[in-house]
Amino acid sequence: MLIDWFTVAAQTINFLILVWLLQRFLYRPVLAAIDAREAKIAAELKDAAAKTAQAQAQCDDFRGKGEALERQRVELLRKATDAANAERLRLLDAARQDADTLRAKLNDAVKSERLDLNREIVTRTQQEVFAVARKALVDLAGTTLEDRMTEVFISRVHGLQVEGAAQPAAPARATAALVRSAFELPPSGRCAIEGAVRAWLGMDTKLSFETAPDLISGIELIMDGRKIAWSITDYLAALDRSVTALLEPKAAATPPAATAVPHAA
Repeated sequence: MLIDWFTVAAQTINFLILVWLLQRFLYRPVLAAIDAREAKIAAELKDAAAKTAQAQAQCDDFRGKGEALERQRVELLRKATDAANAERLRLLDAARQDADTLRAKLNDAVKSERLDLNREIVTRTQQEVFAVARKALVDLAGTTLEDRMTEVFISRVHGLQVEGAAQPAAPARATAALVRSAFELPPSGRCAIEGAVRAWLGMDTKLSFETAPDLISGIELIMDGRKIAWSITDYLAALDRSVTALLEPKAAATPPAATAVPHAA
């Protein structure tokens, strides 16, 4: 078989032209497209990785902020709880103080009412005692209560004269004396008292008289800071102590000691 070198050469040239054409118009655009596609994919992957990293960073940031907010919430809750407990304690203490103040006021009011009741009882008892004593003295002695008071007082002054040895030297130094009485003394009573006092203190003693209703049917002699008195106040004081003892809450548990009540002369 003979080889046609012309045909071989022509086919070789055609093959080379075909290869050049394929490379020029087919392989290069395809390769360029493939490279561009790969570059685009790589860029997209890089961008996705960057976005993923950014998202992860944001996620970590949000998680950190969430933890900070949780810690802040816990701290605020703790502070609010502490403040609420402190306010509750303050309110309880204020309520306790208000209750103590109210209790003290109630106790003061009860004491005041008790004292008022005590005074009212004593006042009414005094009035009854005075009325009964006045009537009894008038009926039995045939004289008024004031006259009897004057007689008793003069008797006490005379008793002091008899007991002069037991008295201090003060009466000898007295140059003035004051006689106070719960009632207006009649002239005869004044003369009798003046004579008894001057007989004890000295005839040159200046004697003055004064009316003092607070003595409650009584007479007292004041001289150089000393006082000699006789009045129903003594009896009322004993009665006042008895009534007070009855009003005391502890009276039922501890009976009051017996009080010696003076007797009228």
